[in-house]
Amino acid sequence: RDLHSFPTRRSSDLNHHRMETNGIKKERNRREMKRKTMVPVAIVLLILLDQLVKWYVVKNIPLGVVKSFIPHVVSLTYLQNTGAAFSLLENQQWFFTLITLVVMVGAFYYLYKHLKGSLWMVTGLTLVIAGGLGNFIDRLRQGFVVDMFHLDFMNFAIFNVADIYLTVGVGLLLIYLLREESHGS
Repeated sequence: RDLHSFPTRRSSDLNHHRMETNGIKKERNRREMKRKTMVPVAIVLLILLDQLVKWYVVKNIPLGVVKSFIPHVVSLTYLQNTGAAFSLLENQQWFFTLITLVVMVGAFYYLYKHLKGSLWMVTGLTLVIAGGLGNFIDRLRQGFVVDMFHLDFMNFAIFNVADIYLTVGVGLLLIYLLREESHGS
C-alpha cells in the first residue's frame, strides 16, 4: 500500500490536541495556585474565629459561670483547661507543647506535599492545623486553654471552637482513609 493512503492527523488536529492539553494543564495549575492561597487564608481565619470566641467568653462570662446560649441545647461557660482535650492529663504543658509541635510539623509537611490531593484530606488537615494552633496559642499565652461550650442535653466535656475543628478534621481524615481503602488505593 501507498503511504499516502493511510489516514494521518492533520496539523490542525495536532494543534487542537495541544491546545486542549495546555488548557487542562493551565486549569490544574490555576486550581493548585488557588489551594496554595486559600488553605493558608482558611487556617488564619479559622484561628482568628477561635481566638475571637475565646476573647468574647473571657471578657463577658466570669470564670465558672454558665449562661444559656441555645436553651436546652448548649450553654456558654468560661473554663480554664490545663489538660488536653476533655481535660485529660492536666498540668502537663511540656508534654502538650512537644506533642503539638510534632503533630503540627507532620500535618504541615503532609499538607504541603499533598496539596493537590483529595479535598477531604486537605480540608481535614486544614482543620486539624487550625484547631491545634488555636489551642497552642492559648497554652503559650496563658498556660491553659479557654473552653466554653457546655452541652445541656447530655453529660459531656466542655469544649471550644478549636476542639470542634480538631474533631471534624480528624473525622474528615478518617472518611478520606476509608474512601481510599475502599477504592483499593
